[in-house]
Amino acid sequence: MQDTPGKQGPQDPTTKGPRPPFPQQEQEPPGWSGPLDPPPDHGEDSYRGSGLLRERVAVLTGGDSGIGRAVAIALAREGADVLFTHLPAEAGEARETARWVAEAGRRAIPVPCDIREEEQCRALVERAVAEFGRIDLLVNNAAYQMSQPKGIQDISTEQFDRVMRTNLYGMFWLCKMAVPHMPRGGSIINTTSVQAYKPSPHLLDYAMTKGAIVTFTQGLAQMLVESGIRVNAVAPGPVWTPLIPATLPDTAEFGAQSPMGRPAQPAEMAPSYVFLASEHASFITAGIVNATGGTPLP
Repeated sequence: MQDTPGKQGPQDPTTKGPRPPFPQQEQEPPGWSGPLDPPPDHGEDSYRGSGLLRERVAVLTGGDSGIGRAVAIALAREGADVLFTHLPAEAGEARETARWVAEAGRRAIPVPCDIREEEQCRALVERAVAEFGRIDLLVNNAAYQMSQPKGIQDISTEQFDRVMRTNLYGMFWLCKMAVPHMPRGGSIINTTSVQAYKPSPHLLDYAMTKGAIVTFTQGLAQMLVESGIRVNAVAPGPVWTPLIPATLPDTAEFGAQSPMGRPAQPAEMAPSYVFLASEHASFITAGIVNATGGTPLP
């Protein structure tokens, strides 16, 4: 079947983003967007908003780069103000995210915050309430992983503790602290992973946390449904972000294992968060959106 001349049809999803092999590359954690080859797409030139989240207040963790930056840009272009976290070392990346949010005409408030610390989580929520008076949307996106291909013996207690506190403790504290400031109609969106269902042995501790996030999301959704607050999660597959060369030993074939034969670009994740936050998803809670590039989830 041929395309009609002058008509722009849908794009083949298997070729929408770069396909491996990629240049082999390494970065020191937490990683940076600038050196990534190919450059990541956060939707800077492609995402078009339509007012789905007009005048909403969003709190987003890990908004400096990767999926977080793409979500921040999309939320802003849908009409939301965005207060987002970053680690102190990621201040430069955070400024770039804030610039894109401001260009969309919305308030951007980057906050250096280590969500492994309960008091920093508390201060973050207090800052959001002081700035905006409420929290309409909480997106728990920040995460940490570190590959250990040789086995469980190489997962140190220090690493295990960092993964647990970043991926689980921070999410738990922020949900607990934010809920009292969320109106009916509010939304919480957590970031789980295909790793929750198909764990890679070299990411054992990370995959463990992502499985816990699925359970937490589904349980919290039932707990909050009578309060009119929806709780859902997005389960990405491989996504091309600075975390990859900073935590994995082999980047050349990253994403080739997905049925689409490539990793997602961060911009391809953002619409799932927008949908779950919007009124279009008003009857969806305790849901897990499959954004894995074709890997089935149970």
